[in-house]
Amino acid sequence: MPDICLAGTGGMLPLKDRYLTGCFLEYNGKAILIDCGEGMQVALAAAELKMSRIEMILITHNHADHVTGLPGLLLSVGNCSREEPIDIYLPESAERVVRNLISVCGKLPFEVRLHLLSDKEAVSFTADKIDPMLTISTLPLKHSVKCIGYDFVLEKKAVFQPDKAQALGIPVKMWRVLHGGEAVTLDDGRVIQPEEVLGDKRPPVKVTYVTDTLPINAIVPFAKGADLFICEGMYGDADKKQSMNEKGHMLMQDACRLAKEAGVKQLWLTHYSPAEKHPENFEKELKALFPNVLVSKDGEKITL
Repeated sequence: MPDICLAGTGGMLPLKDRYLTGCFLEYNGKAILIDCGEGMQVALAAAELKMSRIEMILITHNHADHVTGLPGLLLSVGNCSREEPIDIYLPESAERVVRNLISVCGKLPFEVRLHLLSDKEAVSFTADKIDPMLTISTLPLKHSVKCIGYDFVLEKKAVFQPDKAQALGIPVKMWRVLHGGEAVTLDDGRVIQPEEVLGDKRPPVKVTYVTDTLPINAIVPFAKGADLFICEGMYGDADKKQSMNEKGHMLMQDACRLAKEAGVKQLWLTHYSPAEKHPENFEKELKALFPNVLVSKDGEKITL
């Protein structure tokens, strides 16, 4: 099952007790990092996460608190003796900024491959480097610059039923092939189809990540039914609503409304303003809006 950690939960500026927003998703020893603000390698170390496992970095937009940590992170990974390529996915509008940041690294011991994503329309792709059953989708958001959200859907294989396999006389060495969805031919000529030894298909795991945006309606179907919805909540003070509208951000209460409408199982808030010193003070009010909300903090972890 995937492990998820918010290495940092801050927006705009890092604080002495709060790193900038970054989300680390790990599955089968391989990881995806979403956004890379200043000092991200330090935030990952503080959360006891292994940056050497990062295979993909996903960027939401080109603001400094989401990208300026790239040089430090890449150099730190290089010092871990990595030689395999790292793939960075980013909105088209962030290409120039990200290329310039990478250029200051000099010669790295591994290749950095950029993959440009549309910031005007939704796209989906398979994260083969992590697992061929993991699909990543994007959603153009509404911020002061072009910005995209990410949705992760990990399909799960149906449960293999060894008792049925044994009853059919299938050698153990063929079980993996059947569990992978392929038919096998036995020595006696019988062709065994996967459905003969598999149980019901299990529901997928879904994680949705949205930050730096107005609470647009399109987020609701994008996050629909997510096991975990990670969403920005810069402030909990309703008096900040007008200011958030002008800057392309949302309140914690906006995130709770979106979570309720999308029918997600749980909501984690992130990307707090540095002026919001104690976001936990709004927990009671927020739980009245959406009971399964967590006012997350740096290092928050869960296994889905």
